[in-house]
Amino acid sequence: MTGVRSLLSVHSLAGRLFLGELVVVLLLVAAAVAAMVLQARSSADAEARRVTSSVAESFAHAPGTVAALESADPTAALQPQAERVRMTTGVDSVVVFDTSFVQLTSPYPDYLGRPYSPPAEVAQKVLPELRSGRSVTFDLSDHGYRSVATAVPVFGPDGHSKGVVAVNITVGKVNSVVTSHLPVLIGGTAAAVALAAIATALAARRLLRQTHGLGPTELARMYDHHNAVLHAVREGVLIVSDDGRLLLANDEARRLLDLPPDAEQRPVVDLGLDPATTALLTGESGASVGGEVTDVIHRAGDRLLAVNKRPTAPYGGLPGSVVTLRDSTELHELSTRMAAAGQRSRLLHEAGMRIGRTLDMTRTCEELAEVAVDGFADTVAVDLLDEVTQGEDPERAGRRLRRTAVRGAEDPRVAPVGSEVTARDGAAQGGSLTTARAVLAEDGAAVVAPLLVRGLVLGLVEFRRGAGREPFDQDDLVLAEELAARAAVSIDNARRFTREHGLAVALQHSLLPRSLPERTGLEVAYRYLPAHAGVGGDWFDVIGLPGFRTALVVGDVVGHGISAAVAMGRLRTTIRNFSALDLPPEEVLGRLDELVAQLDEEVAGLEIAGSTCVYAVYDPVSGSCVLAGAGHLRPALISPDGTVTYPELPVSPPLGVGGHPFETTELHLPTGSRLVLFTDGLVETRDTDIDVGLTRLRGALAAHADRTPEEICEAVTRTVLVGHPADDVALLVARTSLLAADRVAEWEVPMDPAAVAPVRTACAHQVARWGLEELGFATELILSELITNAIRYGAPPVRVRLLYDTTLVCEVTDASSTAPHLRWAATTDEGGRGIFLVAQLTHRWGTRYTPQGKVIWCEQLPPETPGTPDRPVGLAGLEDLGPVP
Repeated sequence: MTGVRSLLSVHSLAGRLFLGELVVVLLLVAAAVAAMVLQARSSADAEARRVTSSVAESFAHAPGTVAALESADPTAALQPQAERVRMTTGVDSVVVFDTSFVQLTSPYPDYLGRPYSPPAEVAQKVLPELRSGRSVTFDLSDHGYRSVATAVPVFGPDGHSKGVVAVNITVGKVNSVVTSHLPVLIGGTAAAVALAAIATALAARRLLRQTHGLGPTELARMYDHHNAVLHAVREGVLIVSDDGRLLLANDEARRLLDLPPDAEQRPVVDLGLDPATTALLTGESGASVGGEVTDVIHRAGDRLLAVNKRPTAPYGGLPGSVVTLRDSTELHELSTRMAAAGQRSRLLHEAGMRIGRTLDMTRTCEELAEVAVDGFADTVAVDLLDEVTQGEDPERAGRRLRRTAVRGAEDPRVAPVGSEVTARDGAAQGGSLTTARAVLAEDGAAVVAPLLVRGLVLGLVEFRRGAGREPFDQDDLVLAEELAARAAVSIDNARRFTREHGLAVALQHSLLPRSLPERTGLEVAYRYLPAHAGVGGDWFDVIGLPGFRTALVVGDVVGHGISAAVAMGRLRTTIRNFSALDLPPEEVLGRLDELVAQLDEEVAGLEIAGSTCVYAVYDPVSGSCVLAGAGHLRPALISPDGTVTYPELPVSPPLGVGGHPFETTELHLPTGSRLVLFTDGLVETRDTDIDVGLTRLRGALAAHADRTPEEICEAVTRTVLVGHPADDVALLVARTSLLAADRVAEWEVPMDPAAVAPVRTACAHQVARWGLEELGFATELILSELITNAIRYGAPPVRVRLLYDTTLVCEVTDASSTAPHLRWAATTDEGGRGIFLVAQLTHRWGTRYTPQGKVIWCEQLPPETPGTPDRPVGLAGLEDLGPVP
């Protein structure tokens, strides 16, 4: 009783302490009660809104809700589900309305099927929001109860409203939590007051012993000085006794070590510290109890502490040690972040220098993987959407990925290149593909970042670290996104190039010959290889001419891309049209040169001037080949004995330059000769001089001189070309032969109308010997008209030649340049119907001009089963008109 009375005395130090602590405890308890009540009320309202909103949204968007609303009996489908949700979540009601606000579900069966008439306030605030397609949460007051409700509209796949889901909960249910906690709070308050009284009494007795009867003033002054010094320092201070108990800890020490409130006077091993920290404080970390430690960096939780430890006994204290702690975490983290930032900066700089050096998607993906494995990850895998690998635009819902590149250490979890990868929901790949953000795997060992460009995901990049490496953190997510973003731009450029390159290749292939025609006296093969970096304008053609002659053409248009393909198509069409006029090669190129110059001036963006071309016409009857070039490389000629030469051609400028005439060279090609026409892409590269390429081509042709044109094409493209061609390559190889002598018959006709009949009869007999009796009558009529016109309107000499191979060709030559024309003769005209008759009886006919005059020719298709031809022989009475050797 004496101790209690002295404790309660306000004149004693202990009594003052007791009253002060009692007041503080009461004030704190009162504040706690008030705060709890206010917080509980606020939390109840927020919780009610959260619960109703989540339940309504989940029910409205649940699979099957739309189908149930569209079913024949929505109530039967939805009522059990609504009641199950209400009972599970604890809400008061889950009501589903149709578009006319008829209740399809209700906790009260009597309300099913009834229309709902909302209060005016609800109708004004809620219904407009629902009609606009937005969810709304609102308060309801009914019969003294306040509740919170959330209404969510339900829409079908077509975007039309199907109904409304409304969820209601009474706020009183949530407020009941506060009432249930009040008895506990009041009891805790009483217990706190009692404990405070007991603790204060014990502290007062101990204080009286330790102060040796010092008065309050002296104690207050001593305490203030001690407290100021202890808590003002920015270092943690701990005093540990020699038996391992914590005697003192200032606020900084408590914060750094996260000590419990009652840490003082407790054994260090009972404070919940990690073993290393406990050993350091108690002296079991390698030094004896009381041993010294100087500026040791020690990790405690997520902090790095600079620790100093000194014994207290030498300085008049009790046996033990004083430990000071200084938080160096920020300094260490700052230096670590600076180092990491420097590393990231270097990595991003290297990525900018190394990624996207080509327009190849696969190589770009490989470059990204190679950069990332240099210090950032152990294994990197790059996956592209299937449509992206084909050069198409990515689909927003696409999930089929193709592994394009893998670099780094082998990992059994990483699929090989070329395999199909599925981005599963719930996995890091699926999350990154859906959110278009970098996603960290649950174990921290992998980061998946999207290849994002213009809001579209092209693919994914997976960065993995093996065992023993630090797991990825949030800073690594940012770096992964930056690396992927830089690579995505280059991949998208490569994708666009791939698509445009594919379009240009398709366009160019559509403009080139799909197949080569079979021509008399020629066996032709070709190769066309588009450039790896872009489609050029190289082209070729094989054009049939009258008299079984054939035009071989190879050309090269300046530039690359679709415009070059379009220009090539125009040139090929134009040269075919000029060839149909059966003009000499020099005139064909001359007219083409004029047209190119005109088009280059008139058509913007179409660069044709500067294009090159070589045009050769081979005659299988005589074996002659007439060539003309426009700035193009000379063709190669393989003689029957295997010798390879580059015949000289007159020097001429490219097409479109103008002002220079084109000249021709005539070659005689024995049977078995091989004429090789090509473009500069075959023999010239950035690293190889054209002379070196021509020498290499000569060697390849000489090594395969006895091969077929198809085999020569294969051998040349395999041995002459090195890697992917940087320019288009067009190669045309033609092996020559002569039309058999027994398929040619020729007569010279005197300038006498009386000579027409004998020649006509001789020709008819020759046609019969070739087994073409069915064409005999038509041939007589045709020759009668053509020879008569040559004698009447032409100039000597007049010659007649018959050629037979795939067709029967009749040619009448004279020295005049006047050509007949097809016209309609009037009923009163006595002539003018001969050429019309020729046109009706033949497959085709035309006029060809020569330096000595002109040739009127016509072709007839032979019967389906022609006879065996015989050699031409002279006819009785026509020895002077016999075949000319």
